[in-house]
Amino acid sequence: MLTNHISFAQFCSAVRRKGALALSLVLCTLGLGLSVSAHDPTYITIDPPGSVYTIAFGHDAQGAIYGYYVDSSGDCYGFLRTPDGSFTTIAFPGSDCTLAYGINLEGALTGQYFDASFVSHGYLRTPEGSFTTFDPPGSGYTVGGGINLAGTIAGYYVDASGVNHGYIRTSDGKITPFEAPGVGKGAGQGTVTTIGITINDVGVVTGYYFDKDSVIHSYVRTPDGRFETFEAPGTGPGQATEPEAINDAGAVTGFYVDASGVNHGFIRNPGGSFTTFEAPGAGNGAGQGTYGEGINLLGIVVGQYLDASGVNHGYLRTPDGRFLTFDAPGAGTGASQGTLPETSDLAGNIIGIYIDSSNAFHGFLRTP
Repeated sequence: MLTNHISFAQFCSAVRRKGALALSLVLCTLGLGLSVSAHDPTYITIDPPGSVYTIAFGHDAQGAIYGYYVDSSGDCYGFLRTPDGSFTTIAFPGSDCTLAYGINLEGALTGQYFDASFVSHGYLRTPEGSFTTFDPPGSGYTVGGGINLAGTIAGYYVDASGVNHGYIRTSDGKITPFEAPGVGKGAGQGTVTTIGITINDVGVVTGYYFDKDSVIHSYVRTPDGRFETFEAPGTGPGQATEPEAINDAGAVTGFYVDASGVNHGFIRNPGGSFTTFEAPGAGNGAGQGTYGEGINLLGIVVGQYLDASGVNHGYLRTPDGRFLTFDAPGAGTGASQGTLPETSDLAGNIIGIYIDSSNAFHGFLRTP
């Protein structure tokens, strides 16, 4: 993650969707876009009890919303919120900091937790609540980035030399490290997966890697270990293309940075072709522009754009290129405040984050 996501360092310093329903909804993609814009949406703030800082990412097939939060003591925990509004705290036993990054349709979670020595480990939490810890061989810092319906986890780890490596962990516990072609082997370089929806239910993984000059490039990796590397059109030497999510059809969304430091959204289609886009109202100054954050099976993208004043606003983009922009109630209107959507489901529900006028972070659910 680069500019728009909340990294763990930023977090500390501040204190999929498929199935039978998809078959019917695919037939009414256009209608979905129209219905979302034609009705008054409902917003629900998602803040676990005791939270002073909340990040909401998405939900499982039962509608349980997940993410992580920090309390007034500075401890951090994952959470699950059921549709009736009740919360379950996700805390790896003995850890003061557990972060939930990925969930599958059945409710299995993955992420990272920190032990008493503040070393990071990956974990799997079953829908019943039992935990399994894991670390790839040679890891000094492990992140569970995402998990698919088969229980396969994709993530990355950092070795003793500070080099990043990707890995796949299958449901039987087998861990397979991987490196993108052309990857650099120095400290801070290597292969990284995104977090959240980094692996789809077919087993295709997306992420980015740093070459020997520490320039960022993107990739998709198939289950049999084949790589396709890519750069969005308009990305020049030394600039970055960063994927943020992949859907079950293999389409990837994210953002790229141009020579002026302006961000632009993109969709990379399964065949390798690109669609780039700008949300209405996006600023064209350095650090401003459009970010793609989530893409569902219908090809609907959600994300945020920064306007000319540096304020975040949410958007939904339909496959035919139409935009719906929105702001969560309570979102601040100052620079670096506002609305940051993360994911959407086939029914048009959007989950994300808003930053209020006091720069406090809250999760939200937007229903059409």
